[in-house]
Amino acid sequence: MVLSFVLQSGVTSRRLPEQHNRNDSNRSFKQQGLQSVRLGVDLDKNETGSIPARRVRRLFSFQRHLLSSRLLRGAPHLNPLHILDEDYCGQAKCMLEKVGSWNFDIFLFDRLTNGNSLVFLTFNLLNQYGLIELFQLDMVKLRRFLVLVQEDYHNQNPYHNAVHAADVTQAMHCYLREPKLAQSLTSFDILLGLLAAATHDLDHPGVNQPFLIKTNHYLAALYRNTSVLENHHWRSAVGLLRETELFSNLPAEDSIERQLGSLILATDISRQNEYLSRFRTHLDENDLCLGNASHRHFVLQMALKCADICNPCRPWELSKQWSEKVTEEFFHQGDIEKKHKLEISPLCDSEANTIASVQIGFMTYVVEPLFAEWARFSDTRLSQTMLGHLGLNKASWSAMEPEASGSSEEGESEPGRATEEPSSRVLSQGSQES
Repeated sequence: MVLSFVLQSGVTSRRLPEQHNRNDSNRSFKQQGLQSVRLGVDLDKNETGSIPARRVRRLFSFQRHLLSSRLLRGAPHLNPLHILDEDYCGQAKCMLEKVGSWNFDIFLFDRLTNGNSLVFLTFNLLNQYGLIELFQLDMVKLRRFLVLVQEDYHNQNPYHNAVHAADVTQAMHCYLREPKLAQSLTSFDILLGLLAAATHDLDHPGVNQPFLIKTNHYLAALYRNTSVLENHHWRSAVGLLRETELFSNLPAEDSIERQLGSLILATDISRQNEYLSRFRTHLDENDLCLGNASHRHFVLQMALKCADICNPCRPWELSKQWSEKVTEEFFHQGDIEKKHKLEISPLCDSEANTIASVQIGFMTYVVEPLFAEWARFSDTRLSQTMLGHLGLNKASWSAMEPEASGSSEEGESEPGRATEEPSSRVLSQGSQES
């Protein structure tokens, strides 16, 4: 039964790009990989010519977890909605009972699920909200879609990988449960929000947009140097939706794709001021009406933006790990730029920056203004908890970087208003962090 289910899910079959409907840009990306970066910059050496290898890893990742399940030990057939429950070890299942906690440890959950945190967490949330039954989603197609999404994240990226996507999805769930949103959002809104969170960095190459532009990468040309990564994440997600035909039974399939794109494109942090200014204006004029579909969608965009960069608002034990991972990715890009005699991107020079200095700048110019406005919109215990962690984490990094303390304190008096013009240096690099 298990092997039959795996075969039905499409995981065991070798998927050739020309056999499916994945859009041209995503197909091209898979065929060429990052080897098409000019100047011979090889960003993904382990993936060279490895399309079949990635399929094999996808199969092994899926089967590893199944091998540990009770299903292989002769457990009776279960309702499909409970198949995933039988694959969890007891601790992972217990963790999911507290999936709405802001202290949720996604790193531990990923270990307990053998590296399948994105698949199991997203499935659990879709089921918890009743979306699988409401939208009559095919179980085989859904599981296949989630497995493909998880495997199309690059595990070799220290930060932009499937664990980050799972963390953002969990944070999005926390925001969707906030009173203002819970009372106003439709089931369709919730479906879009969770899917956008799970796919918002799909197929991220581990370098930022300025790098792709200055190396004349074909994706930069394809998207005309505008929201290059975000457009690619969106198109990649649409490709998998079409390939699995997950929403083929829904009449609004095109609308789902467009609105999914609108949410993912909002995570382009180079447009941070644009969204923040609009959000602030709505709050100043008190004219957000969540009975209005366009206003609800805008709030979803802001929620996803918060979820995407919420790491500094997590408890220190979690936040510190994320800070180390994103800085490692920054510095790796800087090493590539040094190697190929390119101009080193802001914050990517390991000799001129520290984890502490990078984090202090990011918190001051990007995170604090956004979460100050979110707290104005949703003045709840969660918002105050996030701001509390943010202040403590910034203080911890400042203690490690004494020379930065003075300058960082200048922006602390009124974080929501004191940073109307965030450092272009931070925002430029921020497009990688998001």
